[in-house]
Amino acid sequence: MIPRYSRPEMVAIWEPQTRFRIWYEIEAYACDAQAALGVIPKANAEAVWKARDVTFDVARIDEIEAVTKHDVIAFLTHLAEHVGAEDARFVHQGMTSSDVLDTTLNIQLVRASDLLLKAIDRVLAALKTRAFEHKDTLRIGRSHGIHAEPTTMGLTFARFYAEMDRGRARLVAAREEIRTGAISGAVGTFANIDPSVEEHVCKMMGLKPEPISTQVIPRDRHAMFFATLGVIASSIENIAIEIRHMQRTEVLEAEEFFSPGQKGSSAMPHKRNPVLSENLTGLARLVRMAVTPALENVALWHERDISHSSVERGIGPDTTVTLDFALHRLAGLVEKLVVYPENCLKNLHKFKGLVMSQRVLLALTQAGVSREDSYRLVQRNAMKVWERGADFKTELLADPEVTAALSPAEIEEKFDLGYHTKHVDTIFRRVFGA
Repeated sequence: MIPRYSRPEMVAIWEPQTRFRIWYEIEAYACDAQAALGVIPKANAEAVWKARDVTFDVARIDEIEAVTKHDVIAFLTHLAEHVGAEDARFVHQGMTSSDVLDTTLNIQLVRASDLLLKAIDRVLAALKTRAFEHKDTLRIGRSHGIHAEPTTMGLTFARFYAEMDRGRARLVAAREEIRTGAISGAVGTFANIDPSVEEHVCKMMGLKPEPISTQVIPRDRHAMFFATLGVIASSIENIAIEIRHMQRTEVLEAEEFFSPGQKGSSAMPHKRNPVLSENLTGLARLVRMAVTPALENVALWHERDISHSSVERGIGPDTTVTLDFALHRLAGLVEKLVVYPENCLKNLHKFKGLVMSQRVLLALTQAGVSREDSYRLVQRNAMKVWERGADFKTELLADPEVTAALSPAEIEEKFDLGYHTKHVDTIFRRVFGA
């Protein structure tokens, strides 16, 4: 990803120097295990660690690869330049390139997951804080973009918290799914390398051995991982869309923080645009863009091919870097979001009590009126509000068919806003615990 949408901590995981360091550690730990088995001399295994503090020369490795046309061989050649050809001759004993490449990719994805989990935790903390802050801040709920019934701003934040918390749980599972390594040699049979080498390398690198690999780690694991990132990105967009809606001029129930000196438009000085949430919508599309290629990577020829390789070189860094940036941008947006409770109430009352129609409908049915007639009576008065701007309660009180079933006091009671918030605490306990 471009620096504009990148955080250094995540970018560092995907830098060539980091990748080569992981390759080196895999090879060195494999040598230790081979020496313990007596397959290679202990002195040769110990000699490999002479490169422990080496900063690998990326340009030199690229130079060698330009000739060999093979990245792992280029690295091993460069490693031998540091260790010495004689001591390095047992490096990569019985291994194949995918042992190094696949195990490394999974290590990088695990490390990326750890950063993403921290980012989600920041989002969750922000959503929880704002949920409790506005637990009782009334606003109108909408279905199909149309006024429905009252809810609270706190419930809106709580809903997003619950969704993002599910995303976190999925990412924990995806991290575990991807936390495997394979040092099983050509076509995965361990013919030229003992399974104990794989076990040792995985233990030292914080992985678990892949139960059965071919020449590659099965890509259904990666498909699940990237699909999970796609779902989290969609949840980010879900929140961003709500904020974009709330900031519309005709709504203005909340808006992104507008800092001193910030400009909204090069042409119109009055503009304050929801640029952060619009940006998040775009970034979510980029993350989801990786899901289909990851799914298509599952089907490989026989024991391996490299059709997945070019895809993963792109989507590995791009999706994790982008999602990491998006999560932190979302956290900052929620932390500083400006909420306007007075506008929430103004919008709720815009149609003069119309949003209480269901309560009146239910009261009529409970008073003995058929559901069909109850619906007809309520809708007849509701349309006067839509079409003429009438007051819903006033029209109901003036309708003899309605007052024949409900007293004025009973009608009045149906317009109590507190009725719609009586279970907010129950919902909060379900979402946040006691």
